[in-house]
Amino acid sequence: MKHIDLAKVMGWLGFVLRCPICNFKYNLQNIKVLESQEDEVAAETRLLIHSDCHKCKSSVMFNIDISGTDIFSVAAVTDLTSTEHAKFNNFEALSADDCIIIHQSLKKFDGDLVKALR
Repeated sequence: MKHIDLAKVMGWLGFVLRCPICNFKYNLQNIKVLESQEDEVAAETRLLIHSDCHKCKSSVMFNIDISGTDIFSVAAVTDLTSTEHAKFNNFEALSADDCIIIHQSLKKFDGDLVKALR
């Protein structure tokens, strides 16, 4: 099975991807691949890409799946920079118990933020 030429994919993405906020065309230099995964047997590639818009200054993460000749993309507006993604990517995922503790704390929250932060 042939490897996907990442340089060609990035060139295509720079041509096709637009900011979902202001529709400004992304500059290829502002697109950073955060994660990539290739499955040669299934002829599939997955990319997680971060880009900053020069026009509206928003940040967007794109999840791109390439399966044969099909390309699927999902965009999510984020306040994370690509550096922050690398930092938080190594954190342990929240557990169900963590979510229950947060829920219980919020149920008890009376609106006094100063008291809650002590």
